[in-house]
Amino acid sequence: MKIVTWNINGVRARIGNLTHWLTESAPDIACLQEIKTVDEQFPRAEIEALGYNVEIHGQKGFNGVAILSKLRFDEVIRGLPGDDADDQARFIEGVFSTDKGALRVASLYLPNGNPIDDEKKFSYKLSWMARLERWAEERLVLEEALVLAGDYNVIPEQIDAKFPENWLGDALFQPQTRQAFRRLKNLGFTEAVRAVTDSPDIFTFWDYQAGAWQKNNGIRIDHLLLSPEAANRFSSASIEKHVRAWEKPSDHVPVAIELGFAPI
Repeated sequence: MKIVTWNINGVRARIGNLTHWLTESAPDIACLQEIKTVDEQFPRAEIEALGYNVEIHGQKGFNGVAILSKLRFDEVIRGLPGDDADDQARFIEGVFSTDKGALRVASLYLPNGNPIDDEKKFSYKLSWMARLERWAEERLVLEEALVLAGDYNVIPEQIDAKFPENWLGDALFQPQTRQAFRRLKNLGFTEAVRAVTDSPDIFTFWDYQAGAWQKNNGIRIDHLLLSPEAANRFSSASIEKHVRAWEKPSDHVPVAIELGFAPI
């Protein structure tokens, strides 16, 4: 079973790229971030025509997440618990039936947190990460196959940036941010890409400015974390880098994993 995460950076603006990619890559489950649209304006028909079930947690103009699945949804939950005042659409989870039991997949878009001297924005990022950690801890008790897929807006290590020194003042690379990500992983998750390679220059995001793509001046901020039950079925991870060279691309590219599950 192929599960992919992709920050699409505007689904209506890139619907052509999305449908082409769905046909080419053929994921069983695709987690999208930054769809930047309300649910009613999501291009559902074009995606359903390719055989996908669609569940959305949208927001006008920014944020927004979705899960596209060839499997039928058994359950859908929208929003990360822990703060009733938080109305930003950054989290959706779906539950699916497989031949090995329940599979739970979450699509998340973690706050950027910049600028770090804006206490409100950076503290929101850290509090959101703390809520995610509490949620993940509760879900792990279920002993289900769980995949946390999304744009984490976290550069985990120096190796995950072409020029780490350029990110020292950025919320994505602050010690508190990286520590929060490590705490999440240390609950028992496997970080898929780093489970298969420790090579440098493996990135998922290239800015639109200053020829970053052409110079491979990228960072790795899109991650898939696997619970022990999912990691036991994990066989491969890959970054579909070529998508960044398409016309009118997102600044992120899809990150894919293969798990040994089959739908029922």
